[in-house]
Amino acid sequence: MTLTDYQGADAQHRSCPLVYISGFGNECASEDPRCPGALPEGQNNPQVCPYNLYAEQLSGSAFTCPRSTNKRSWLYRILPSVSHKPFESTDQGHVTNNWDEVDPDPNQLRWKPFEIPKASQKKVDFVSGLHTLCGAGDIRSNNGLAVHIFLCNTSMGDRCFYNSDGDFLIVPQKGKLLIYTEFGKMIVQPNEICVIQRGMRFSVDVFEETRGYILEVYGVHFELPDLGPIGANGLANPRDFLIPVAWYEDRQVPGGYTVINKYQGKLFAAKQNVSPFNVVAWHGNYTPYKYNLENFMVINAVAYDHADPSIFTVLTAKSLRPGVAIADFVIFPPRWGVADKTFRPPYYHRNCMSEFMGLIKGHYEAKEGGFLPGGGSLHSIMTPHGPDAECFEKASKAKLVPERIADGTMNETGGTEKFEAFRKAFMFESSLSMAVTKWGLKTSHCLDDNYYKCWEPLKSHFTPNSRSPAGPK
Repeated sequence: MTLTDYQGADAQHRSCPLVYISGFGNECASEDPRCPGALPEGQNNPQVCPYNLYAEQLSGSAFTCPRSTNKRSWLYRILPSVSHKPFESTDQGHVTNNWDEVDPDPNQLRWKPFEIPKASQKKVDFVSGLHTLCGAGDIRSNNGLAVHIFLCNTSMGDRCFYNSDGDFLIVPQKGKLLIYTEFGKMIVQPNEICVIQRGMRFSVDVFEETRGYILEVYGVHFELPDLGPIGANGLANPRDFLIPVAWYEDRQVPGGYTVINKYQGKLFAAKQNVSPFNVVAWHGNYTPYKYNLENFMVINAVAYDHADPSIFTVLTAKSLRPGVAIADFVIFPPRWGVADKTFRPPYYHRNCMSEFMGLIKGHYEAKEGGFLPGGGSLHSIMTPHGPDAECFEKASKAKLVPERIADGTMNETGGTEKFEAFRKAFMFESSLSMAVTKWGLKTSHCLDDNYYKCWEPLKSHFTPNSRSPAGPK
């Protein structure tokens, strides 16, 4: 499948579209067209590979996992990834898995947009711009998650990164990413996501001051949620996930290419003499992939009441308890609101899950004021949350006509009111009780100390002598 993805911003690159393979979790095979026949025939590791390449297997699961969950890919590369100098500890920046840095805080938390460093003041690439905001669990036992914010203004150049601890689900909010991987290249723009699975080396080019969110899960992989009574089709369709095709560079970088590894929550760096993106061909089902959120098939309530947000789950990382996730990635996409006799915004709620919300663009219906693109909020386990006072009053009196949420809707005078929010808001939800880092609470200087005030104007409407509510006129 050839798409209109382009490698750069200049005229030369605009004529060079990237190509993808369609499908989620498929067994795929790809060769760089410069080396036809690079994949061995009939076996994985022949005595001598075509083009005198090295065979290397990348395993994302235990060898003995059931076939349905076994993940691995074979890479045929110019030099194996073992060709590097020893790893040494390097600057940790703001990456951490220490969930005891500060005391727990059960309050509703909201962050203003995280500030992107100016390129004129300091060059910051994707890795040096990683900031851990919150998380839970234990890396060494492969059970947990972390939420990171990335804030960068320059490309990684002769640096790549791989994560020994878990998968990265990357949500760009400002600026597109050109991501080089061992499997090929991807362009990922705001309103798209990508997943770089555990152990895969990648490098990120940016074209402006860039910001986004990352959900990291330890020890498990993201998968499509079960559909149950929905049936065979709906939510994120497998065909809409895209996998890069093989592309290699045979480039010497004498002693100058840096491989950065996140291992047990710490960063390590090693030097090597060649580009790590020297994979000429590959086959398997363990790959990076991307997805456009506009392709989500929405399921919604069409009679009454507000359905639970689980109907908007794009990807899930399951725990050992059926129906309980280490992490869910949930979006709030464009749809029609038609529920009758219903308070249509999200209801007031206390939950046995942790809910981190981010905003890519626009506003969020339940809190149109202080929840801004590039910021976030965290409602911890059993911490109450819900619409602010203004939203409650407005929605309680609204005329319940069919309403197009996010794309705009006709008002009573025939004009158009634009709502950008829902298709650009998302949630990282987890069964684990997440702790906030020192950077999130203090160092970032983005915590909104006035968040609680959005609920202070809520007032009692209790009518003890009249059961009939005063509905909209």
